[in-house]
Amino acid sequence: MMKGALLTGAVAAALHEPPTFTYSSYVEKFGKDRDVTREATFNTNMKLIALQNADPARSWVAGPNEFTDWTNEEFRARRTSRPHRGPTNPLVDAVLTVGDLPARVDWREKKGVVTPAKNQGQCGSCWAFSATETLESHYAIATNEDAPLLAPQQIVSCAPNPRHCGGSGGCDGSTQPLAFNYTMTAGLSAEASYPYQGETGTCDPSKIKPVVVNSGFVNLPANSYSALMNAVATKGPIAISVDASGLCWQFYFGGIIGPNDIFKCGFAEDHAVQLVGYGVDGSKMYWLVRNSWGESWGESGYIRIQRLGEGKEPCGVDDKPADGDACEGNTTKPTLCGYCAILSSSSYPTGVRKDVALVV
Repeated sequence: MMKGALLTGAVAAALHEPPTFTYSSYVEKFGKDRDVTREATFNTNMKLIALQNADPARSWVAGPNEFTDWTNEEFRARRTSRPHRGPTNPLVDAVLTVGDLPARVDWREKKGVVTPAKNQGQCGSCWAFSATETLESHYAIATNEDAPLLAPQQIVSCAPNPRHCGGSGGCDGSTQPLAFNYTMTAGLSAEASYPYQGETGTCDPSKIKPVVVNSGFVNLPANSYSALMNAVATKGPIAISVDASGLCWQFYFGGIIGPNDIFKCGFAEDHAVQLVGYGVDGSKMYWLVRNSWGESWGESGYIRIQRLGEGKEPCGVDDKPADGDACEGNTTKPTLCGYCAILSSSSYPTGVRKDVALVV
């Protein structure tokens, strides 16, 4: 039923060349202070960016951004978090075969469903942004109203995480299912009521003025290509988790990252994002992913990740479960699938509606 509602045809995006910076122009552009150590890191990273862009077989372009004077260790510590797969809920709706789904889906093309790209800053709150963005989108789909700007800070400061799943909560990481579980009872306020601060802080009940609530949520089966395709095509944008620790994420400027690149993704699930669609560009299929690092990163805040197809997705072992997959004390090393572990952990809210009783 989504075939006519969303789109027709494919759009091939050209690979645009990134801007060129000296260290002096870089610090001026991004408002940074000059630092000898940072300059050395910047120069090293610019050589790596040039290496990627010199590859004649490249399918994506690397470019300078606010992370270019960071080491990869800093990038991993400051821009990824620790999402966690929750228990799987059965899908109650009929699942279409992949061949029956639209060839291309982009929920940004459905008016009011996707809000502008957000920026989590230097707080490991990607899980809260992923959940908030997905609540916004499912509210728009359910009500046929424009998506409201909701408050990730309420989730960061208030959502409990007693078992320390994906981290200890707040800026130290948690999970989208825990966020959806919290909003089932607390609802979620508008951004204007509970503004984002970029720190865990303390839950402030006086700022909680819920405008949206959900009655439940669905965890998709882990590592299922068809389940994720069905969900994003027929339900709406999906809260997903990935391995974003690699240089392909740190230096991403545009194009499709994939397994044949110089800089590769792994399978250590460590970052929560939002899947807003999929498509084909030339000979490559891709997933369309919305990040929470601001509009200046990537393709206006988005990244395209190669989609290999049913039965063709790569799999690997997450050998750092404590960094991204496990609740406290769980040392199991799971096998995760999809490039950048994109099939690992996916969920979406159900029964999303206006919280009429609590709107003030």
